Amino acid sequence: MCKDNLSSNEGEESVRELLRFFELRGRHPLEIARQAILNETSAIESVKVREALRYFMMDYWEDLARPTLLSVCCESVGGVPASTVPFAVSLSVLSGGIDIHDDIIDESKRKHGRDTVYGKYGKEIALLTADALFFKGFALLHEACAKITAQKAQKIMETVKCLFYELGDAEALEFEIRGRRNVTPEGYLRIIEKKAADVEAHARIGALLGNATIAEEEALARFGRLLGMIIVIRDDIVDSLDVRETKRRLEKENMPLPLVYALKGKSDVNLCGVSSDKMLRDFRKDIEKGVEQSYSLVNELAKQASINIKDLEVQSDIKKVLKALSLLTVDAE
Repeated sequence: MCKDNLSSNEGEESVRELLRFFELRGRHPLEIARQAILNETSAIESVKVREALRYFMMDYWEDLARPTLLSVCCESVGGVPASTVPFAVSLSVLSGGIDIHDDIIDESKRKHGRDTVYGKYGKEIALLTADALFFKGFALLHEACAKITAQKAQKIMETVKCLFYELGDAEALEFEIRGRRNVTPEGYLRIIEKKAADVEAHARIGALLGNATIAEEEALARFGRLLGMIIVIRDDIVDSLDVRETKRRLEKENMPLPLVYALKGKSDVNLCGVSSDKMLRDFRKDIEKGVEQSYSLVNELAKQASINIKDLEVQSDIKKVLKALSLLTVDAE
């Protein structure tokens, strides 16, 4: 829990209110996305792929945050939240494909106490499942874009293209630093910034659908980028506080940010040794210091995120939700 932002009770109530708002704004697009995928499964002969799609959409995928962010950013500049639903549906399906690809690359068999598609069905079925989501997602995005102006549709498609390029670049850069002990916080933060392209894209598209001015669009896009960075860093903090997950990260992925901070200037530390249970326990104090540095960074990013939306001429409750989005990732523990 971050003590600098909210008291314990205030923070918990803020989280509960935000989760209720997520349910109100995000549930409808998610259910439409689920039905769209289920409608496709009847034409798939492969039992495994059909099962994997159903499992991912019905039992695993519960993303209410992205549709909510899209809706709120649209409304924050005077747009109609309902206009974001077709785009929230298509982007939710595309985000699902991205999530499965990430699990394959990182060899993540379980997340948040559940088997991933990769962990449950293997690499080949997971890859085919992700591809099915990509094809359907882009088809749905094309349908949504056909109902808006050509200029706005072009901007949205360009935003989605840049999203995929940046995420791909981030994955490639992460792969290059796997197993390295000389990773600098600055270098890794640049990768984190690229990984935040997903959240920025949702904020920018929401602004475009709300007919934002250029200044409003850029302010919300920057808010989204900072929010995305907060989310990635918070996940790294959570991983660093779990010995088993830290060990898995060192074996299968790149170091989480707190460990990057902890190893700065310690060129004599052997990563193979650090990945052992005993060494991780012995190294705990250094990791805890890294966690504190990571929390400090998250607090600073949250302040910057709030600054980016302070000049928006929006209803106070919408601005409050935007601010709460940036604080949720800090206070939800």
